[in-house]
This record gives sequence, structure tokens and C-alpha cells, in this order.
Amino acid sequence: MQLRKATRKKAKIRLGLSAVSGGGKTYSSILIAKGLCGDLNKVAIIDTENGSADLYAHLGDFNVVTLTAPFTPERYIEAIKSCEKAGMEVIIVDSISHEWDGKGGCLEIVESLGGKYQDWAKVTPRHQAFIDAIIHSPSHVITTVRRKQDYEMIKEGNKVRIEKSGLKEITREGFEYELTINLELDIQHNATASKDRTQLFMGKAAFVPSEKTGEIIAAWCEQGEAPIAIGVNIKPGSDWYNKVEDCTTQKELVELYQKNKSEVDANPLLQQLISNRRNQINDKTLSAA
Repeated sequence: MQLRKATRKKAKIRLGLSAVSGGGKTYSSILIAKGLCGDLNKVAIIDTENGSADLYAHLGDFNVVTLTAPFTPERYIEAIKSCEKAGMEVIIVDSISHEWDGKGGCLEIVESLGGKYQDWAKVTPRHQAFIDAIIHSPSHVITTVRRKQDYEMIKEGNKVRIEKSGLKEITREGFEYELTINLELDIQHNATASKDRTQLFMGKAAFVPSEKTGEIIAAWCEQGEAPIAIGVNIKPGSDWYNKVEDCTTQKELVELYQKNKSEVDANPLLQQLISNRRNQINDKTLSAA
């Protein structure tokens, strides 16, 4: 182990938006995504909300992946990876609630196994893989989550009284701690930060998310040094650089990725190197045509 000074690195945002139905989760996420990358062509929405993303097609030419039941963690992961491979700069997962409490989601999977406490030993790793896919994505990721009224049982003598106890996010408890920023929207679309590592919004007055919100976050992400590819040299002349440059077709590039999938998936700079080469090959193919 080596002791080093803390250094601020460039980052990809992990932003959460939570609201009750009608709180503007989808609309707000699209506006923020446009501000993040400046071009909705580079934005993909994983839509689990019965086509709600298409209601905002007038905002621009963003991309949509329609995800229907069963809402297993693996199907979410597959959708995220598809967006990454397509070179999307921002991925919106709208919403993550179905992965937890939807048809085929984690709660239903546990019930199908018998509903016993020990059944979580099989399901928790699957849910964690979904979380890891979000955390380690080379793209900016915006997640939306539904909120519902929560209730508390209060015992008074021999009677039990049910009392409202605020709104609860429909996902596994603690998800917001995996995020860089978590914004809670009210029914008027006003946002307040419940968690904010950037300190851009925490403690500030409520605001309506807009493209400007995304631009502010993008500026924060670009501060600091570029990330270091730990244990991997991708400079010109290096082994990895030569492997990628030797690929002259999309097929060869795919085969290289498949042979080294675990290493590439764990390293954003390798992913970028391969993505750049893919774009070069596409450009050459179009020029030849």
C-alpha cells in the first residue's frame, strides 16, 4: 500500500431524482441530461414507465430503450450496457423502482424463492450487480425513483393507530448513498438536495431543474485531473494501444472486447480507447462508401 495526497479527479455524475407521480422526474432528467452533454443525440433513456419518455420527443432527438417486465436486475444491466456500447454520454434510468418492486423485480424474486430471509443471499448479489453497473458506468447516469406515502403503526394501549410518516423512495433503502447528488422533487417540480457531494445544491433554496442545472453539474465534473488507468498503460506504443489499433473492422474490435471483457468493463479509459477506435472505423467505412 502506498500513501498519497488526495487529488480531485474528473468525474461522471451519478444523479438521482425522486418524486411522487406527476413530480416531473422524466422531464427534469431530460433537461438536465441536455445540459450535461449539450446534445440529446448523446442521451439514452431506459424507459420502464409505459412509454412516458416518448411524451417528451418534442424536446429533441434523444434515444429510448423500452424495458418491459420482467424487471430483473440483469435486464436493467443489459440495457445499461447497450447504451454504453452505443456511445451514449448520458444514460437516464427511468425508473429504478421496478427493479426493486416491479413485476420480476427483487421483491418478487425473493417471494418466488419462498420469501424466507435466507433467500436474500441469492437476490442481494443480483441487486448489487445492478448498483455496480450504475456506479462503474463510463457515462453520466441519471436515475429516477418513485416515492410513495409511508405509514407507521403506533401502539396505544391495546389499540394500534396508523399514522403517515412522510414519503418513501420505492427502492432498496440506502440507494441514495451510492449517488453523487440526490434531488427530491415536489409536485410543483421544485427540487431540493437530500444528498450532495458536490455542494452545488445542498442547503440552497428549492429550484426547478433545467438545462442550466446540467451545465453546472458538467462544469463540476470537469474540474480536477483526468482519471488514472491504474495498472494499465494505454499510451501510444503500449500493448493495449497496439491491440486496439490493430483492429480494422467492427468484428475484430468486438472480439477483442469479448476476450478481455472483465478488464475493459472495469476501466473507463480502456472503454474510451475502444470507443474512439470504433468511431474511427465507422468514419473510414462511411468515407469508403
